Amino acid sequence: MTTQFKVCSCNQTMPLDAAAGATLGAALDCSIHPATQLCRREVGAYLDSVQSQGGDQLVVGCTQEQALFSELAEQKPAAAPIRFVNLRETGGWGKEAKQSLPKMAALLADAALPDPEPVPTVEYDSSGNVLLVGPADRVLPWAKRLSSQLSVNVLVTSGNADTLLQDRNYPTYSGTAVRIDGWLGAFKITWQQANPIDLELCTRCNACINACPENAIGLDYQINLAACTSHRDCVKACGAIGAIDFQREDTARSGEFDLVFDLSDQPLITLHQPPQGYFAPGADPFRQTEQAMQLTQLVGEFSKPKFFVYKEKICAHSRNQTVGCNACVEVCSAEAIAHNGNHIKVNPNLCVGCGACTTVCPSGALSYAYPRASDLGIRIKTLLSTYAKAGGKQAALLLHNQEQGADLINRFGRLAAIGSVQGMPARVMPVDLHHVASVGMESWLSALCYGATNVLVLSTGDEAPQYLDALEAQIGIAQTILSGLGYQGQHIVLLRATTPAELDAQLHKLQPAQVPAMRATYNIGAEKRSTLDFAFEHLLKHAPAAKEEIPLPAGAPFGQVKVNASACTLCMSCVGACPESALLDNPNLPQLRFIEKNCVQCGLCEKTCPENAISLSPRLLLSDAARQPATLNEAQPYHCIRCSKPFGTLRMIETMVSKLSLHGAFAGNIDRLKMCSDCRVIDMMENKKETSILELKR
Repeated sequence: MTTQFKVCSCNQTMPLDAAAGATLGAALDCSIHPATQLCRREVGAYLDSVQSQGGDQLVVGCTQEQALFSELAEQKPAAAPIRFVNLRETGGWGKEAKQSLPKMAALLADAALPDPEPVPTVEYDSSGNVLLVGPADRVLPWAKRLSSQLSVNVLVTSGNADTLLQDRNYPTYSGTAVRIDGWLGAFKITWQQANPIDLELCTRCNACINACPENAIGLDYQINLAACTSHRDCVKACGAIGAIDFQREDTARSGEFDLVFDLSDQPLITLHQPPQGYFAPGADPFRQTEQAMQLTQLVGEFSKPKFFVYKEKICAHSRNQTVGCNACVEVCSAEAIAHNGNHIKVNPNLCVGCGACTTVCPSGALSYAYPRASDLGIRIKTLLSTYAKAGGKQAALLLHNQEQGADLINRFGRLAAIGSVQGMPARVMPVDLHHVASVGMESWLSALCYGATNVLVLSTGDEAPQYLDALEAQIGIAQTILSGLGYQGQHIVLLRATTPAELDAQLHKLQPAQVPAMRATYNIGAEKRSTLDFAFEHLLKHAPAAKEEIPLPAGAPFGQVKVNASACTLCMSCVGACPESALLDNPNLPQLRFIEKNCVQCGLCEKTCPENAISLSPRLLLSDAARQPATLNEAQPYHCIRCSKPFGTLRMIETMVSKLSLHGAFAGNIDRLKMCSDCRVIDMMENKKETSILELKR
């Protein structure tokens, strides 16, 4: 498939003339003739490109007029597939616009890449059955407004004597201790029926109100228990209807709903990423209106990408009910990840695709799929190689999310056009992601190996706090490795900016860091640890100060296991607990061996060891020794006293004999503990003095 590029100087506000077109064309191996008013006076040239492309594709360097260009293309038969990329706000406007041609070439090349392979999807089905939860004076007006578009249910958590609860157009309940579980199309709500009046049984006849001597019942048909003196006149007035029951024992209530509109003062779900289909605007009228409109759109069948891939075989979460690595469970802001035996369980319906779990996963058992690591790697490689081909120097990548991050960059570029800020530096190339927390160390280091002098991660303040903590920790580990190899400067930076002015200041004070003199050729693959190995190998090969061992901070996913040989009995519990085959036994000798390259420092061996003989020491070992089995402990084998076959260690058998020699079950036959399993059976059968169970009288 060939690609044609259409770029425009936007009424000559960007430095895109014929010479610039020639420079871009040379980098992209095609002919480019920049327009000045592509969306207006020169729209005919755009239409000719759409028509002439046939089965090829067209990349347009403008996103502002995407709607117009798409509509015009729909009017043409057999129109070419069209992609759009923002060249204006990302570099065409600003102080360094004239130096931004290499970046523009890179962004155009990135936009021309084929779409990644589709990923599995997660399905939702909502019929519009919504539960409104909150105070009566707040939920009842909204119930009336929404009832014409949705199937409304009301759960009143607190009453108001002046609130009129009259019409029975929708189910109405009252209760407290509300608990919400589930997601769009599958919410399960439980609550406690705390008030004596059941609103679903109540006929609103007002007999109880007239009968109450304390005026403890209002038009919300809830009893003020503080004012009630237990005359029970209301019960008599209610009569056979039976809506009032002060002795109700079964107070648990539940229901299933597609949507939840939580109007409580404090949200019932306090997660940073609540489940889809749950809205909690509180008492804010503007937010109530905004989210009510969103509610009405959530009727029908919906799908989203399945953002993750889980390989339980290499998961270091747990073994034998002992928890080792819990990083993904702790970082998830949607509570989509939970303990599940020796592994974890990820609920795809609750997952919102932040990808932080994949970033902190030390083994790669959890990997991100939207996009896959290999797809992102192709984008990064394409951006940096095209930038270099166009003559760009000291490239930097700015990773940002597709919503808040893109919006901040657009506002930043607009202000740069009028001189309020300096604008995007010419060497900084924005890379849009579903979420910035989804990209981790293997991609950052690979980008540096491909030639980027900085990798910038943009936080706009909308991310969960634990995501930023996790990113800071991972950046700290990566920067420690780079500094340990002698690379000067700050390579990976978490930018925290909520305004264009903050972003401008941070981008322009950043200095290019030192990177390998030669670009790497490997590709980012699906296996996280393999990609990291390639990156470490390249960084070490070209390091200014090559070093085979780099100490790392606590929590790093690389390191060694240390064994106290005087305490270790070689029971091999640690070998059975290790999920990564980092700890090994020797089938021929009593040896505990260790392959450091495989270790993820999950701590399962340390927690499993019955002698407390194991400790962890985080470091990065870059020599060949990391790939070779190292003997951590070994012992003289113990030979069976009957057949001389080795079956344990000398220390283990001696310890067992000393502990069991005085036990009644072994005192008479202590030598059997010194025999292998086969010889023990033979000795038992040969000993005629022993009483057999077959000889016992009934």
